[in-house]
Amino acid sequence: MQELFNRPPVLGFAAWSGTGKTTLLEQLLPRLRAQGLRIGLIKHAHHDFDIDHPGKDSHRLRQAGAGQLLIASRRRWALMTETPEQDEADLTQLIGQLDRDALDLILVEGFRHERFPKLELHRAATGKPLLYPDDDSIMAVLSDAVVDTTLPQLDINDIPAITAFILDYVRST
Repeated sequence: MQELFNRPPVLGFAAWSGTGKTTLLEQLLPRLRAQGLRIGLIKHAHHDFDIDHPGKDSHRLRQAGAGQLLIASRRRWALMTETPEQDEADLTQLIGQLDRDALDLILVEGFRHERFPKLELHRAATGKPLLYPDDDSIMAVLSDAVVDTTLPQLDINDIPAITAFILDYVRST
């Protein structure tokens, strides 16, 4: 299983809801792509979600009973799989769905309870407790305040420094 998290390397962004994981990733992705990295991303949703829209043919076909539906165009394709009788997929299963040979890095937003290399995002204003004391897979803390830890700390707003940290991680794995 460790191989699954190393080739390509997997790096998570763990935090309480409302900390800014998506916003940070939006800022990091263009910088990492500019360094030539091919990036895959897995995002955890805490609620039922749908990427399809009522009235569209694909939605109608799923509603009619298609358990898996692959929709494709000239520019992209997406596979939607209905899983009403399964527990939530774990990160290992989801990584296995990616074409890992076409990627240099897999970023993961969420899955904070799973053990894999990740960065913790923390904002003092949220009033939420830090995750790292109970999670030995956290490699560094990105925060807007000084945190009492021996882990590396980066300013959550210093996008160039966070980018450099990630590039160093990718090169070292």
